[in-house]
Amino acid sequence: MKVVIATTNAGKLREFKELAVGITGIEFVLAPPGFDVEETGVTFEENAILKARAAAELTGFISISDDSGIEVDALDGRPGIYSARYCEGNDGDRRKKLLNELEGVPADKRGAAFVCVMAVCLPTGQVIFTTTVKWRGQVATGESGENGFGFDPIFFLSEHNATAAEISPAEKHQISHRGQAFKQVLTFLQSELLKTV
Repeated sequence: MKVVIATTNAGKLREFKELAVGITGIEFVLAPPGFDVEETGVTFEENAILKARAAAELTGFISISDDSGIEVDALDGRPGIYSARYCEGNDGDRRKKLLNELEGVPADKRGAAFVCVMAVCLPTGQVIFTTTVKWRGQVATGESGENGFGFDPIFFLSEHNATAAEISPAEKHQISHRGQAFKQVLTFLQSELLKTV
């Protein structure tokens, strides 16, 4: 059974395949080149569903999509769904803006969560599964680590005494918001869909 990951990002497909090692009966593929959905939703779930539905209807395959970002307690949940569009420029610019906004905020007030919502959609456009996972941490006062992307170098995990960019990719896959959400999707696909498809 082919399942489309609603993205053209090969890195994200590789991450999904690593998490699905040992799973049989499912072939994960990327959305076609040029696939691009305007994220007009006002929640992570709405945006995930928009992308999943568009990919499923375009390809004729079951589709999985995710929408994710970081919510910072001291900023009333910002940047949230606008994490990737927090400011112009690259990931480094967005991290710098976030650190600047939190300048002077004490450690016990720097709580944050990475949020991931995943949606599974049939080719008909029917959404058959969604899940939301939050990965708690706090915003560090500076960048550290070379792994990961986005806000990982400033997302501090007290239980590891390291940022998300300092732990190994394999460990991150196991504990991250996206990794946990995808595990739930895999469980759903195996227990529900493979029985009937």
